[in-house]
Amino acid sequence: MIAMGGAIGTGLFIGTGTAIATAGPVGSLIAYIFVGSIVYSVMTALGEVATYLPIPGAFATYANRIVDPSLGFAMGWIYWFSWASTFALELTATGLIIQFWDESIPMAAFIAIFWVVIIILNMFPVSCYGEIEFWLSSIKIITVVGFMIFAICMNAGVGKEGYIGFRYWVHPGPFIPYLLENPAQDALAKFLGFWAILIKAGFSYQGTELVGIAAGETANPRKNVPSAIRKTFFRIVFFFIFTVFFIGIVVPSDDERLTSDSNGADANASPFVISARRAGVNALPSIINAVLLTVVLSAANSNVYSGSRILVGLANEGFAPRIFGKASKRGVPYASVGFTALFGLLGFLNVSNAGATVFNWLMQIAGLAGFITWASLNIIHLAFMRALKARGISRDTLPYKGTWQPYFSWYGLFFNILIIITQGFTAFIPTFSVQDFFINYLSLILFAVLYIGHKIAFRTEFVKPMDANIDTGRLED
Repeated sequence: MIAMGGAIGTGLFIGTGTAIATAGPVGSLIAYIFVGSIVYSVMTALGEVATYLPIPGAFATYANRIVDPSLGFAMGWIYWFSWASTFALELTATGLIIQFWDESIPMAAFIAIFWVVIIILNMFPVSCYGEIEFWLSSIKIITVVGFMIFAICMNAGVGKEGYIGFRYWVHPGPFIPYLLENPAQDALAKFLGFWAILIKAGFSYQGTELVGIAAGETANPRKNVPSAIRKTFFRIVFFFIFTVFFIGIVVPSDDERLTSDSNGADANASPFVISARRAGVNALPSIINAVLLTVVLSAANSNVYSGSRILVGLANEGFAPRIFGKASKRGVPYASVGFTALFGLLGFLNVSNAGATVFNWLMQIAGLAGFITWASLNIIHLAFMRALKARGISRDTLPYKGTWQPYFSWYGLFFNILIIITQGFTAFIPTFSVQDFFINYLSLILFAVLYIGHKIAFRTEFVKPMDANIDTGRLED
């Protein structure tokens, strides 16, 4: 449920609107399916490693033991950074959602209120967190399923627009040209629209890998971890792909409220709300918007919880100050929670900038950090395969064998790296923008600085396959 809560958030409820407006309904659908296949390669790779070595600390520990200590350091911190910046994004989303009712409402006040509430919730014992997250995540799932039912009814003719069918796939069209205005470059422009939203799609999927963090604390990981990976992934893919599909058939991609360029209050609203407005159901938009506040609360709660536990793992591995590894008698790592929550203050950028602009900045930063983490997990898995081969251990002896592995990891690694390198093309078209370049590549720059800095400071070496520690914490038969 933690993975579900971490993944189903503003990326789905708000970010999908921008995706539809940029790539069109079919372009967005293909993008989410494509990124979903990449995520599946990561999840199956993680499943093979986590069931063989179900250890606390997970990602950073795997990299430290199997690949390179510097990769463990850089990967651990960039993964923490992704959750910390996502927390700021969730707080930004509160302003976007609340402004739906009244643009004159001071966003700073609500950001501060939500910030304090999330900190308080994360100071409760883990048992309380689990109970709270269960109910908040349940509301998310009910909302998504309810939207799908509503979209089916709306598409069939319930509402002021009458029968819709696939009207919006014909006009404005299945794909949207992006950046290039020359009709001769129409095909390329539509491809750029598809490629431009891959980071947004990736951001939406971020959190599916959280089940790997819990491997060391899971009873019977040989059975439960693979099951959790399969169930979590397919449930999330079901929610994402079907939600994008239904948004695309009930909201046209040229609806100005999907973009941040409109001056109306609806410019910052969720496509869920926009679809209700188009149907002419007067009370429903406000009801959906109220539910979205609960969605943001759940996502933000999961962000701080996940980020603080990652920080604990880094401290235990020696990659962060020891104070971050300390916890209260009730098991709450106060220092890690507080430090992670500090990044939520970035949400106050709303006060001096357009809320939708800040939202897109943070989504870009967190989304790229997620792709870097996924690429690192593919690298860990491939190094794990080399270590097994060096010791003469057959893949057939693994507690869990992922689909199409290890070739699937090469697929995931290739496209993760390709997306990481090329996703910032918008900074170069039509002219170079220093601000866009910095926003698009901040996470990559930070990762490089962390990796190279640690490598120089500690003079670490790549772990040789025969020297990889795949024994400590190994799950025995």
